[in-house]
Amino acid sequence: MPHEFSEFVQSCRQRVDTALDHYLPDQNDPTQLRAAMRYSLFNGGKRVRPTLAYAAALAIDTNLELAQIDPIACALECLHSYSLVHDDLPAMDDDDLRRGKPTCHIAFNEATAILAGDGLQTLAFGLLLRTNVTAETKVQLVEELAAASGAEGMVLGQAIDLAAVDQQLSLSQLENMHSHKTGALIRASVAMGALAAGANSQQLKALDNYAKAIGLAFQVQDDILDVTADTATLGKQQGADIARNKPTYVSLLGLETAQAKAAELHNQALVSLENFGESAARLRQMAEYIIHRIN
Repeated sequence: MPHEFSEFVQSCRQRVDTALDHYLPDQNDPTQLRAAMRYSLFNGGKRVRPTLAYAAALAIDTNLELAQIDPIACALECLHSYSLVHDDLPAMDDDDLRRGKPTCHIAFNEATAILAGDGLQTLAFGLLLRTNVTAETKVQLVEELAAASGAEGMVLGQAIDLAAVDQQLSLSQLENMHSHKTGALIRASVAMGALAAGANSQQLKALDNYAKAIGLAFQVQDDILDVTADTATLGKQQGADIARNKPTYVSLLGLETAQAKAAELHNQALVSLENFGESAARLRQMAEYIIHRIN
């Protein structure tokens, strides 16, 4: 990772963590609901989606004050964290480990984890109302996040995923699943950052093509890491998808072809940014990071 980009990623993480601590401060709560919400937010996440929102905003307006994107970045992280808490539940993926730590329902209990996820989801939409943009743009931001996270987006992807256990999927069916489960929120992250920065329809279309490519690449790389990385590096159980007999890009294509697929998607993402020039440098670096990450 180039030093300049590493600094940008680190600064985005710090911005999000500081803002999240402000929006959800640590307070005494005998129910432990707030503690569970904070546990799920501050457990070492890479902050990929918030970073994409910041990078997309800068691709549109290089002089933008990033504080304008903070509530959007925090909303995206809250929504993503909620999805992980619920995905890890016994009724879903039944995972004990997330980012190298006990999952929320293990650290607290199942009921508290469900409520923590509910709280994070609703907090996300409340945060969008704090964005310093026009009322019309706020409505667009809410629409983007709702569509990406609901029954036409991420939730649908998880439903397809659960139904696919012990099933043989075609490549197109697998891509459809992941375009909803993982890709929808990544596309929303890019779109929301760009919208807040004043992107026009042509810019939004090009950025969506970029986001579709990296969203799929993110999942392909996840599937590759599930068989090539160890549990300590992954921060979750290595080989978990194989153990559950879940279809993956590696199980369908083989390791080498899956790696070639990730490289192809990376190239598609770069082609989508050709008209942006230097302002999209951070988005290009994000695409590079996504296919070369090790966890």
